[in-house]
Amino acid sequence: MVKISVLQHAPAQHLPVRPGDPTPRSRNLDPLMHPFSRARERTRALNAAKMERIFAKPFIAALEGHIDAVECMARQPGTLDMVASGSWDGGLIVHDIVKKTQQMRIDVAHKGKITGLAFADSSRLLSCGVDRNVKLWDFREVDENGAGPSEPRKPVSVFPGKTAFNSIDHHRTDPLFATASNIVQIWDETKNAAISNLTFPTASETVSAVRFNLSESSVLASIGSDRSFTLYDIRTGKAERRVIMQMRSNALSWSPTFPTTVLLASEDHNLYTFDIRALTNPTQIYKAHVSAVMSCDWSPTGTQFVSGGWDRTVRIWNEGRGTAPEVYHTKRMQRVMSTMFTADARFVLSGSDDGNVRIWKARAHEKLGILDSRERAALEYRERLKEKWKTDAAVSKVSRSRHIPKPVYKAAELKRTMLDAQRVKEERRRKHTRAGESKPKAERKTVVVTEQT
Repeated sequence: MVKISVLQHAPAQHLPVRPGDPTPRSRNLDPLMHPFSRARERTRALNAAKMERIFAKPFIAALEGHIDAVECMARQPGTLDMVASGSWDGGLIVHDIVKKTQQMRIDVAHKGKITGLAFADSSRLLSCGVDRNVKLWDFREVDENGAGPSEPRKPVSVFPGKTAFNSIDHHRTDPLFATASNIVQIWDETKNAAISNLTFPTASETVSAVRFNLSESSVLASIGSDRSFTLYDIRTGKAERRVIMQMRSNALSWSPTFPTTVLLASEDHNLYTFDIRALTNPTQIYKAHVSAVMSCDWSPTGTQFVSGGWDRTVRIWNEGRGTAPEVYHTKRMQRVMSTMFTADARFVLSGSDDGNVRIWKARAHEKLGILDSRERAALEYRERLKEKWKTDAAVSKVSRSRHIPKPVYKAAELKRTMLDAQRVKEERRRKHTRAGESKPKAERKTVVVTEQT
C-alpha cells in the first residue's frame, strides 16, 4: 500500500465571506522570502546611483576680486567662514565664504606676487612675497591703527628678509612662524630678524614650501627645487632627515588625524603619502592627474584630501584609494594653483589662474539646506543601497562614470599609451637579458632615489 502526502487547504479561506466581497489572496509579507526581493533591491540601488549622478552639481559660487592668478590660500583656525587668498598681482583678500563678501581687501599688499599666507590668530594674518618682506596684518573691521574697511590698511609689522620668500607657516601655539626661501628660517613675532636658520649641510636648493606638523608642532617639513623632502626639528635647529625623489614636489600637507603621515603633490602627475618613520617608500600612490599637481590639502577628518593641477581640474580623493577620484572642472577655470578644504569638511575651495576663488561641495550630490526626517531617511537608505551593491557591474559603472573635458580625456589616453609602451619596452629588455640581471622593480621603490640623515 502506497502512502501519499497531500496539501490540504480549507476552501473557506479562499472564498469571499459575503457575496460581492473580493476574493481573498494569501500574501507572504516577509520581504526576505519574496522571490523578487533581491531584484527589487538591485533596481533601487541602480536608481539611487543614477539619481546621485543626476543631482551631482558641485559648483556653488565664485569669489571675485583678484586680477591675476590666485597662488595661495589660508583658512582661519577655529572658524568656518574666514578664508584669505593672495594673488600674483600682490593683492590680498580675506573672504567671508558664508556671506560671500570681503572682510578685508588690500590691492597692493606686496610688490610682486604673494607666495604664502598663514593666520597668526583669530584677527591677524601673515603674508610673504617676492618683495623679500613678511607682513603682519590686522583684518578686523577696525584694525589697531584705526583704519576701517574702506580705508587703506597698513601692516602691523614688517619683517624684512634677504631673499624672496616662497612659503610661510605659523606655529600652532607659540608666536613663531617659519619661512621658505633659499633656506628655512624661524622668526619670532616680537623680533625683526630671524632667530634661527635651518638647512641641511649639503643642500643648495630653493625651498618651495614649508609646513609645521599639526601634532608635534616642533617638527617642520619642507620641499625644495632639487627634488628634496626634508624634516627639521626647531628644538635642535637641525635638519633631521632628507630624501631625494625622482621628481620635485610642488606642495605638501600633514594629515590632521595621523601625525606621521604627509602628503606630497608631485611634478610627475601623482600624489604620494609617506610615513615619516620609513621614508624609503611611499605608503600609497594616487594617479589620475594628467599634468603636474600644484596643490593639495587634507580634509579635517583625515579620510579625504583635495588636489589641484596644471590640467585645470580639482580632484577629491579617498585616503588609501589611489584611483578614481571625484573630478571637478568648469569651462572658465584655468590651471589650479591652490586648493583647500573648509573646517567642516563639507566644502572645497580652489584658486586658479583666472583670478577666481571657487567654492565647491565636497560631495557633489549633497543637498544644501534643511532636510526633514523623511528626506534624510530616504537619503540614508539610498546610501546604504549603493554601499551594499557597489560591486554590481551596472551600479559600479554608473557610480564611476565622469564627464571630463576633451583635452583632459585625450591627455589621459596619450599618457596610458606612453606608459604601456614603456612597460612593454622594459619587459622586452628583461626578456633579452641574462636571467637574474634585470629584475622588475615595484613602482613604490623607484620614487625615492636616496635618503640622507
